[in-house]
Amino acid sequence: MSYATPPGWYPDTGAPGTERWWDGTAWTAHTRPLAAPAAPEGFGPPSLPLPHQRDPHDGSGGGNRTKVLAVTLSGVLVLGAAVTGAILLGRDDSGTPAAPTTTTTSAPAPVTSPTATATTSAEPEPDADPSVLVDQLNGVTLPVPEGWEKPESTTEDVPTLRTEQSYDCPGAASFCYHGTVTTHTARSAETDPKALAEADIVTAADKAYEEDAIGRRLHGGITSHKVLRAQELSVAGRTGYLVRWQVTTGKGPGGYVQSLVFPSSVGAEIPVIVRFAFDAGVEDLPLSLMDTITKGIRPLGDSGTSGGVGASVGP
Repeated sequence: MSYATPPGWYPDTGAPGTERWWDGTAWTAHTRPLAAPAAPEGFGPPSLPLPHQRDPHDGSGGGNRTKVLAVTLSGVLVLGAAVTGAILLGRDDSGTPAAPTTTTTSAPAPVTSPTATATTSAEPEPDADPSVLVDQLNGVTLPVPEGWEKPESTTEDVPTLRTEQSYDCPGAASFCYHGTVTTHTARSAETDPKALAEADIVTAADKAYEEDAIGRRLHGGITSHKVLRAQELSVAGRTGYLVRWQVTTGKGPGGYVQSLVFPSSVGAEIPVIVRFAFDAGVEDLPLSLMDTITKGIRPLGDSGTSGGVGASVGP
């Protein structure tokens, strides 16, 4: 019959100069320097009284002394076996010390400490609110006007708002939307909102009224444009800049485009670009709606910030 290695501190062969605590069934995460004090009280083997410490009048005779010696020798043999097993211990491929190779006639079931169960409250996704468009990357939210939608996928694959109803494009066999708003991360090394807005308005106009992603001129192309507004303003508490154009197209009524640029409130504050495109002559798309959307832009998670266009931009 063999015995299980008793709980105790044993040399950790994977970390020279340290000892690891064996709880009788498995290695634990507790370690200590090799010269540290003995095992905690209650874990080490009971100490045996030395012969000269025994009471000479306790009635024990030579037979009792023989029993003490036998018990002591037995303890030494068991401890020697435990130390030998510990010295032969190695680490498995994961770097964890291997369990002692000694066996027991009846191995008790391992006792596992209760694990705290993580409880999470069901919180709605940030973009679950149909009245808000969330741009996680740039850390902003935009209000969704009545009669608009948040499409799940678009050609540009960027956060997008657009009018719900589509119509046949006047210049090519496809369908168009009277109003769209998209958010983008500035890719240029330029960080000045004014310089970025002045450069991006050309891109905003081309994508909305010149050619689509596959080269179709859905509105017959842009024939001319006029600058309606170019000014600094506050967006979600950040100083930004907007440029607004009116464009005339080869077919159809043309429209209005706007590039709005402001620093993001997250990370390295890389500028955010918000592009607007409204068809002209649509009753439900007044230019004041561009200002309303701009005023409603908020940093992500901060619906109460005092951002917006203030009094500088009117309807």
